[in-house]
Amino acid sequence: MEEVVFRSPRKKGRIAVFLSGRGSNFMALREAVERGDISAEIALVLSNKADAPGLLRAREWGLETLFLDPKLFASREDYDRAVIGEVESRRIDLVCLAGYMRVLTPALCDALKYRIVNIHPALLPSFPGLHVQQRAIDWGVRFSGCTVHFVAAEVDMGPIILQAVVPVLQDDTEETLAARILVEEHKIYPQAGGLYFDGRIEVRGRRVFILEHGA
Repeated sequence: MEEVVFRSPRKKGRIAVFLSGRGSNFMALREAVERGDISAEIALVLSNKADAPGLLRAREWGLETLFLDPKLFASREDYDRAVIGEVESRRIDLVCLAGYMRVLTPALCDALKYRIVNIHPALLPSFPGLHVQQRAIDWGVRFSGCTVHFVAAEVDMGPIILQAVVPVLQDDTEETLAARILVEEHKIYPQAGGLYFDGRIEVRGRRVFILEHGA
């Protein structure tokens, strides 16, 4: 049996959401928190864009927000060191990326190992990176979907937590396929957050196991 390298905590936790745009997955996470489906509070919404619609919406909801301007930092490494400091000072348990359009440095990935997750609109390890719906159509795959995964230094290659599958239709465009996948994203991202704070996620090697009961 593979060695257990991580088990998520069973606790009332603190979530930080990182976003660069409208953050529709942020909204899905917030709704799940409000329903009690995730045993956590959203303690911070951080953006690298001052006018990100998701950041503005978070302010309207009375959540703590933070705009960190990349132009004020000499390098990506300096920027991410500041991000780590903001996360640690607020005792954040889990960072959820929701359309955060920055490539994370290895230092940030290492500092937040198993404490940072992302949702990707493809069935990883297929089609990492950008424009994945069009690439799925161009390759002629019959099924696509979305993946919630832990974030690692290699883009879109961290351990897979949950996936959802949607068919790729013959008349699909990038937009129609993306819209159908987004519906599933809004289901499995909150589900993964709930599992995390219920203590039901365990990593063995690079495989994620969903436990029947929390630790």
